[in-house]
Amino acid sequence: MTEEKRITLSKADRRSVMLRSQFLQGSWNYERMQNGGWAYALIPALKKLYPQHDDAVAALKRHMEFFNTHPYLASPILGVTLAIEEEKANGADIDDAAIQGVKIGMMGPLAGIGDPVFWFTVRPILGAIAASLATGGSIIAPLFFFIAWNIIRMAFLWYTQELGYKSGSEITKDLSGGLLQTITKGASILGMFIMGILVQRWTSINFPMVVSRVPLSEGAYVEFPDGAVDGGKLQEILGQVASGMSISPEKVTTLQNNLDQLIPGFAALLLTFACMWLLKKNVSPIIIIFGLFAIGILGHLVGIF
Repeated sequence: MTEEKRITLSKADRRSVMLRSQFLQGSWNYERMQNGGWAYALIPALKKLYPQHDDAVAALKRHMEFFNTHPYLASPILGVTLAIEEEKANGADIDDAAIQGVKIGMMGPLAGIGDPVFWFTVRPILGAIAASLATGGSIIAPLFFFIAWNIIRMAFLWYTQELGYKSGSEITKDLSGGLLQTITKGASILGMFIMGILVQRWTSINFPMVVSRVPLSEGAYVEFPDGAVDGGKLQEILGQVASGMSISPEKVTTLQNNLDQLIPGFAALLLTFACMWLLKKNVSPIIIIFGLFAIGILGHLVGIF
């Protein structure tokens, strides 16, 4: 496409996207999570890039797919997406799968960065400073927190979105060389790697079913005396427990103990694969969620979980 006819997003267009991105979680849902807020943020850009109604509708539909990441770390992904959509609108051969692949590949790794940086570092530091001012009777304490937090937040949203936009423009310059496909594949692999690490942390399954009960010999377990326990006896009991003696006269082994010895987190991994397989079969996430609730309740009633 000639430069005269090339459609380019202005700074005002990108600023509108940034301002709208603050409502990223305004229509959060269990099926596609932040997809509604994501599509809402992109509307000003998509309207300019695709003046034809059918093209704009198609662009909006492809951004209604699943999306979920830290609400502030979505800004660099928005920037990259704006750059790719701009190239696509100007005739570049970019399919919908490539755009979605870049989004999915970036949102996983960035989601793990947002919590420690914003929720566990910046926000507590500002809160501590504001609390210190408040204990001294300063009326500016809440104003300090509100103003400082929003300055940092807004600046981060804008400059990281611009960084993503400029980086995205560089990525799309070498479409013929397969750079976009390489970035998409690498980002997807990295995202799946991060998600694989977090499976055991986020998913907890316990099987309390008793597999065996083995009586212990005397001296292998703590013998609690009848009646009151004085300080010396309590100290002795605590020392026995610290040395590794059992507090019960039999060793109880559960199914979970055996699984932990073989492959820790194996059940959580199998559950994750099962959910992925169901999603691949186009089973609704809502059905999967309610199904997991039902299985958990029934399993607890019969003593499996």
